[in-house]
Amino acid sequence: MEGIYVISVAARILEMHPQTLRKYERVGFVSPARTGGKLRLYSEEDIIKLRLIKHLTSEMGLNIAGVELALKLFNQMIKMKTQLNRLQGPALRKSLDQSLDEMFTLLHSQ
Repeated sequence: MEGIYVISVAARILEMHPQTLRKYERVGFVSPARTGGKLRLYSEEDIIKLRLIKHLTSEMGLNIAGVELALKLFNQMIKMKTQLNRLQGPALRKSLDQSLDEMFTLLHSQ
């Protein structure tokens, strides 16, 4: 998705310090687009993800590792939901088993 907010505007929208946004980029939570002049451009999708991260850190008290795990599990659940909507019968069961195994692997690797 195309970036539309420079870092100062994104920080104001999110009520975060620009340095926090840079930190979240360094750890890989977001990858804002860049202009030719190397300005960061945050998309609406980036803003939504950063709001989730802010909730996880501020409201739920998670640290960076906790946020990373929560995002991985959240992405895995979205993947499972997509598969549920298109599969039936034995293929559905196999897909669910595989997805659950992947989630347990994520939990044990942390």
